[in-house]
Amino acid sequence: MSDLKQTLAQQLKQQLARKGITQTMMARALNIPEMTVSNWMKGKTYPRPDKLQRLADYFGITRSELTEELPHNLTPIASQSVAIPILGTIACGDPITAEENIKGYYYESPDTLPSGHLICLEAAGESMSPTIPHGSVVLIREQPEVESGEVAAVLVNGATEATLKRVKKQGDTLILVPDNPSYDPIVVNENNPAKIIGKAIKYTMQL
Repeated sequence: MSDLKQTLAQQLKQQLARKGITQTMMARALNIPEMTVSNWMKGKTYPRPDKLQRLADYFGITRSELTEELPHNLTPIASQSVAIPILGTIACGDPITAEENIKGYYYESPDTLPSGHLICLEAAGESMSPTIPHGSVVLIREQPEVESGEVAAVLVNGATEATLKRVKKQGDTLILVPDNPSYDPIVVNENNPAKIIGKAIKYTMQL
């Protein structure tokens, strides 16, 4: 069973990369708990036959394609893809990519990725709509500064929450501006500190 679990985990990563989605997106689309999907992806557990069929139907393949190991003379697509961590709540004082801060992974071919250290952030809410829709996964290149007017991932609320905002610079003042005019901008100061994580490069979302 252990080998079967690992084979399934490998095939799931390959299919996620092919479809260009995250395990979180798949879990939501199939109405399966994210923890359950995470355990499948890590090769810790194996789905029941009905769940296995749902996975196969979702990817438009047969059940056997999810459970059969690839020939040794072929290189799995999944091994060529890059697993980019999706940040959840940030544990105060820990590196942002510490394991407890990661809620899942986004898989993409390295040929389509920019240079630099990359992370992802799931857009929650409508503050950046219509530029960045709610539920989309945003690719972030880590960098401590961005140009005025660019969208960035920023740590706020005591460096425990990562948010997406357009950064505006007025002299020495930093303002985090939502693209949705229904939301108020955030002025960064000593009483309301913030730290730029990186620049938003692009987003993807499930249709």
